[in-house]
Amino acid sequence: MTVEKRTRGQRGIKGQSNPVDVHVGARLRLRRTLIGLSQSQLGRDIGLTFQQVQKYERGANRIGASRLYDLASILDVPVSFFFDDMPEEIKQKTPEQRRQTDVKHEADPMHRRETLELVRAYYRIIDPGVRKKFFELVKAMGAGEANEEVMERHR
Repeated sequence: MTVEKRTRGQRGIKGQSNPVDVHVGARLRLRRTLIGLSQSQLGRDIGLTFQQVQKYERGANRIGASRLYDLASILDVPVSFFFDDMPEEIKQKTPEQRRQTDVKHEADPMHRRETLELVRAYYRIIDPGVRKKFFELVKAMGAGEANEEVMERHR
């Protein structure tokens, strides 16, 4: 088995990001958003510009080990957090297959800004009783027949 040496900045097909880098970046964005940090604030904390943070979050730039360790410390998560919930189809591929994978994370609703903002707003509800009632309301609205018809039209 031959291992190709990757040069700095080398991409898979058509300049696409490696799906592992995209996943790690999505997890970075998820945690940053959930704790209410802007890209600028995180950049200042770690000595980067907000543009560099954006590139990390998109998976356009790979995050080195020491930087990942620093980010985990700032965001108060273990380093393993960035690799949690990685899709099986990414885990099972060889490095060469991962470089040739077309990455589409935006289809996953857990990676959308709207979802992250909703979760943050939900946890800002101080009263646990109100939070539980809101949760039940949203579940009921999502389970209704009218909602199923709308979902079916958008598929």
